[in-house]
Amino acid sequence: MTKQGRVVFGRMDEVVFGRPAAQAVLEQVDRLGAGRVFLLASNTLNTKTDEIARLRDALGARCVGTFDRIPAHTPREAVIAATDEVRRAIADLIVTVGGGSITDAGKAVALCLANDIRSAPDMDKLRVVGGVVPPIRPPTLRQVCVPTTLSAGDFSTLSGVTDERTSTKELFRHPAVMPSAVILDPAITVHTPEWLWLSTGIRALDHCVEGVCSNEAHPYGDAQGLQGIALLKNGLDRSKANPRDLDARLDCLLGSWLSMGPLASGVPMGASHGIGYVLGAAHGVPHGHTSCVMLPAVMRWNAIANADRQRLVSTAMGTPEKAAGDAIADFVAGLGMPRTLRDVKVGPEHFARIAEQSMLTPWVPRNPRKIGGPSHIREILEMAA
Repeated sequence: MTKQGRVVFGRMDEVVFGRPAAQAVLEQVDRLGAGRVFLLASNTLNTKTDEIARLRDALGARCVGTFDRIPAHTPREAVIAATDEVRRAIADLIVTVGGGSITDAGKAVALCLANDIRSAPDMDKLRVVGGVVPPIRPPTLRQVCVPTTLSAGDFSTLSGVTDERTSTKELFRHPAVMPSAVILDPAITVHTPEWLWLSTGIRALDHCVEGVCSNEAHPYGDAQGLQGIALLKNGLDRSKANPRDLDARLDCLLGSWLSMGPLASGVPMGASHGIGYVLGAAHGVPHGHTSCVMLPAVMRWNAIANADRQRLVSTAMGTPEKAAGDAIADFVAGLGMPRTLRDVKVGPEHFARIAEQSMLTPWVPRNPRKIGGPSHIREILEMAA
């Protein structure tokens, strides 16, 4: 027997796609029997569109609060501020509407409530250290997500939160933080800035690619990852050409969902994700841009170890004649996204610290080509410079 593995299915009940967000949220509230719904929303959606007001109107008296002050990379202080308001509202369901930072905040709020966390330093009790999840009480507050970007954290049991004291992105994990439902409505995403939509699409592509190229890949993850690559490549090209093309946007959302298939079924990510965590937390580089810059370089550095897996990626992108790193770099360039560390204002003077911090992330040790120390990370950073 040559194949072995274990696929763990998460606790999500439903994924609803192609339906108006307000209508679909109301159906989920009824399904879950919730009577006190708290909205954790993007500030832009809340203040510059009528999307959140429409959702509040649909919920009526069942809406007990709205919080729209979660910055990028989900800093601890913002999580605690949101937790305080959700606690005071005595909410029995949280609905997150926005990008990955909003989704991560919702998960972290649920963990904080379950474990009576009332300050940012107190969150030390929840964080994963060395891959070990501390003994914590499971969250009971359920979450429904309406994503407006393509980072796909809605489909995982992980929450990424930044500790402002150290500018470090930390992981919080529990099976019960998996949202009860995710609603994929392409219409609500038309408000998402183009750079954010396209770059988080590359983030989703990064999930697919690192999953397929992992030494721990398996057929279940491959099937979703490879289909996700095809949907994202086609959908991002079309939504770049016509931002109002809702069919293209739905393909992107579906590709984003599939991109989490490998990770959710136990396949680890690699160095692109590991280095990306550091670029985001320490240098403020948006999640999507970290993948735009790092994924081609990581693929080129890894090619000596997994050329056969990388050929699957090239084929799924419709460019079987190209090396995968080159195909991804050309795709990123065609979308007008940043291509180098210089483009995101990270210079060689930062490489030593980035390399050291990247070694401490959970994904670098499981990169398909062995990374023996910070010097190998520096090689990758120099390729991305």
